[in-house]
Amino acid sequence: MSTHTSHPEIVKRLKRAEGHLKSILTMLEDSRPCLEIAQQLQAVERAVASAKKALVHDHIDHCLDHAVRDGSRNPDETIREFKELTKYL
Repeated sequence: MSTHTSHPEIVKRLKRAEGHLKSILTMLEDSRPCLEIAQQLQAVERAVASAKKALVHDHIDHCLDHAVRDGSRNPDETIREFKELTKYL
């Protein structure tokens, strides 16, 4: 399966979140105020959730849609995968 067009943007988002997570570790080691740390943790959670949502939507829009339209996959298998994916939204 080829790389989705959204993957480079998702990688960028996750690398940004990774950088924020590293800074949170430093904040903890430096005994920064808990409120500041909690705010940064919330930002990382939002970034990861956004990346996950983009990945799932892209997979539905491209892989599953193409599989159904071109008949390359069994419809029951495609529906089963779609149901499994929706658990992550």
